[in-house]
Amino acid sequence: MNPTKTLHDLGQSLWLDNITRELLNAGTLKRYIDELSVTGLTSNPTIFDHAIKNSAMYDGDIARNAPLAKSGEDLFFDLALADLTRAADLFRPVFDKTDGVDGWVSLEVSPLLAHDTNRTLAAAQDLHRRGGKPNLFIKIPGTREGLPAIEAAIFAGVPVNVTLLFSREQYLAAADAYLRGVERRIAAGLNPAVASVASLFISRWDVAVSGKVPADLANKLGIAIGQRTYRAYRDLLASARFQRVANAGARAQRLLWASTGTKDPNASDTLYVKALAAPFTINTMPEGTLKAYGEHGDVGESLASDGGDCEAVLTRFKSAGIDIDALAQQLQDEGAASFVKSWNDLMDRVATKGQSMRKAS
Repeated sequence: MNPTKTLHDLGQSLWLDNITRELLNAGTLKRYIDELSVTGLTSNPTIFDHAIKNSAMYDGDIARNAPLAKSGEDLFFDLALADLTRAADLFRPVFDKTDGVDGWVSLEVSPLLAHDTNRTLAAAQDLHRRGGKPNLFIKIPGTREGLPAIEAAIFAGVPVNVTLLFSREQYLAAADAYLRGVERRIAAGLNPAVASVASLFISRWDVAVSGKVPADLANKLGIAIGQRTYRAYRDLLASARFQRVANAGARAQRLLWASTGTKDPNASDTLYVKALAAPFTINTMPEGTLKAYGEHGDVGESLASDGGDCEAVLTRFKSAGIDIDALAQQLQDEGAASFVKSWNDLMDRVATKGQSMRKAS
């Protein structure tokens, strides 16, 4: 059996961490759905920057829409939504079959708003309205300032993909914001079934400590953080608080593994996929990782609900001088800064292409 089909049958959703117009036009995304059990898709500013930079397929839309757009940001979201609504339609059968559990695509609010609660909420509501698809997640970063926006967006009925989570504590803060939004909907007599996922970034942990810890700890920190967070996730699903809202019709906020492409060339190219196999979770993979797993991946044992040996492993990292809490905050801050840089590059690219198109016409 295809390894991706085996993993899907285990109960894990496989999503693609990429979107380009070529993937859509060439039928590649449809083939991944049919042949590799892909059931969703995520995007971010870096992905769109690379897509627009490396393709002329967006030039026609830029030429047509640039004179009408209010800003470069507005023009970009027109381009992004054109791609993502097409992808959403491809995943709509999965969305319908699973009653909204799976079959989602994701679009991120401007990362420039990561520390502005009110503008993040307004942008999330606007993008969800513009997208017009029930299976479109709006990505909001799980920063301190983002948490109130997540709660407010859920209360407003906007499905949210919480991004830029790096630790158990950051995950639990995001889960609390989600539950507060759901509880407010229940109190207001509204339908509490607003979907959400919480995206925990994995591989960046191992990049951050590369060369700073004993060799036998290489590429083990991200997995240990995943195990620790998975235990917290399972405990939350079993908690009285979640069971109360579930009894009122609420959905679980699913845990999503992000940044699961292997960065170390000496490690297995499917390292994080095999290590993080677990039911009722999502693994969103870069295209290369997805294809590698489809070719030669294998499914090991599912993650232990108690986190396995993660605490012993994390103790060893602490003994090696790694401050997990401080590093988690550093990684979140760096991730937000990286997306801001990609966003600024993206806005410059869209503006430059728009100017070129106008001159050419």
